Amino acid sequence: MTRTQRGARLLPAAVVGGLVLATAFPFSWAVVASLTPEAHLFESPSLVPRTIVLDHYRALFTERNFWIPIRNSIVVAGATTAICVALGALCAYALARLRFRWRAPVLAFILAVTMFPQISIVSPLYLLLRELRLIHTYPGLVWPYLTFALPLTVWLLVGFFRQLPAELEEAAMVDGASRWRAFWEIALPLSVPGLATTAILTFVYCWNEFLFALSFTLGPERQTVPVAIALFRGQYRLPWGEVLAAAVVATAPVAALVLAFQRRIVQGLTAGAVKG
Repeated sequence: MTRTQRGARLLPAAVVGGLVLATAFPFSWAVVASLTPEAHLFESPSLVPRTIVLDHYRALFTERNFWIPIRNSIVVAGATTAICVALGALCAYALARLRFRWRAPVLAFILAVTMFPQISIVSPLYLLLRELRLIHTYPGLVWPYLTFALPLTVWLLVGFFRQLPAELEEAAMVDGASRWRAFWEIALPLSVPGLATTAILTFVYCWNEFLFALSFTLGPERQTVPVAIALFRGQYRLPWGEVLAAAVVATAPVAALVLAFQRRIVQGLTAGAVKG
């Protein structure tokens, strides 16, 4: 192997290693900083803490009741994910299997909705939720989340349903099964991996959502994790140790979930790139 060929092989590995290091270093430093005393927090950064303390985590759950935003995020993200997967599976199956005139424009419109700026609909949504008395409630968060999470779910699931062989459903319908029964007993069980991948992506999206959660909640009783972290306040200064500890608590489970299912997530993103 020549030196040029060896360099051509090492270059992609070096680029990937540099990207991994660049993305992993901030989180690694946050973990170390969350275990560092407040007095030494802004000294020269190091990945090896001189003294390990759990004061920031202790204050997070004893003084700030960080369990409340965690509970709120789990309820809102979980409910949104369940609704999106249930409704999105039906819509995606119809778009993948049924033949109708405006199918391609409908898919294009669904993709366009996911790119729409959220800030542009905050005001009308706030007025609508206020009239319905849903401000500062769980339904008042789930409903706005659906406006962007559901199109993402439908777009991904269309790709999964199109990958399934249509001959299986056609054979069932030839034997007398209805379209609904073919979907429920054949297509849906075969698409479980796709449904799981889509559910993970939707949950992560809802877990990290900030703008709607900030706009439609009025106090800590319904604040989600991103909003609670952003509104941390100290008596005289911002408690960075607790902020970093909260960031680690909020990020670690989601990061572990994504790493555990990274192959399926990549397959889901590529399968979602469908054409009408």
